[in-house]
Amino acid sequence: MTPAGPARLEALVAAELAAPAEPGAAMLAARQLAEDILARHRVGVEAVLFYGACRLDDDPTGLLDLYVLTSGHRAFHRRWLPALFNALLPPTVLHWRSDGLAGPIRAKVAVLTLRQFERRLRPASLDTTIWARFCQPSTLIHARDAAARHRVEQAVAQALTTAGLWAVRLGPPAATPVEYWRGLLARTYGAELRVERGNRSERLLAASPGWYGPALILALTRLGLATAADAEGRLRPGQVGDFAFSWAVRRACGKTLNVMRLVKAAFTFDGGPDYLTSKIARHAGVTIELTGWQRRHPVLAAPILLWRLRRDGAVR
Repeated sequence: MTPAGPARLEALVAAELAAPAEPGAAMLAARQLAEDILARHRVGVEAVLFYGACRLDDDPTGLLDLYVLTSGHRAFHRRWLPALFNALLPPTVLHWRSDGLAGPIRAKVAVLTLRQFERRLRPASLDTTIWARFCQPSTLIHARDAAARHRVEQAVAQALTTAGLWAVRLGPPAATPVEYWRGLLARTYGAELRVERGNRSERLLAASPGWYGPALILALTRLGLATAADAEGRLRPGQVGDFAFSWAVRRACGKTLNVMRLVKAAFTFDGGPDYLTSKIARHAGVTIELTGWQRRHPVLAAPILLWRLRRDGAVR
């Protein structure tokens, strides 16, 4: 590994995380939501990240995705029971609303400590969900201070390093960066109960062509793997070994964690059942009409809804 490897990756990450000079409507909406969150929890919030489909599409009318990284469980959750839930099964997902100049702004706010965030971005983590999200572009819309910003930048660089490692572990001996990313995204979606159309990976890659290629090269450099491309643009990183069992364990853990988090969200997310059905409709094109009983008893209704989604091909 060249000495400049980690520094170059962190520089790429820092540039992507930096707030744009001319923010779009969704970014402005995310900033307003972050200000509302900080008005209530300023002491306990280390950083706020904005990512996801609304960021990608610059859509302020949808359900924005924010990650709130805290200094401790009780710093954000003042009551002991929510704090305990977040300690045992992070993140806790909340529904946050605010009144914007152009109308209501809504967000899905995932809360966990900065330390939990950092731990779940390592290659050894059995939870793939967080590094799989933050190897994708995101924006740091608030950092408590320079030290917090630096920790988040290092953490996201680690997410990319972990993604790069698993991309070549699970991919072919030789492939282009796009092919490695395409294979990895398919694997990470498969490790969750995702409700995504089949072209989701292609859409992500097409939307940020200047991110994924350089990020993979710098991540492989940081890992000490070969990054020279042949005449057809294929890399031969040289990572060898059979990691099928290791990934199968992560896939099983990922689906189990998803079920547990969905059950938890039924209690922490205001209007949780309707949020889930709207997400399914947006991402998978499958419309589900909930009965009154299903809204009142989301946990009991979950197995029936999951069976219907699998039958209709919305969940893999």
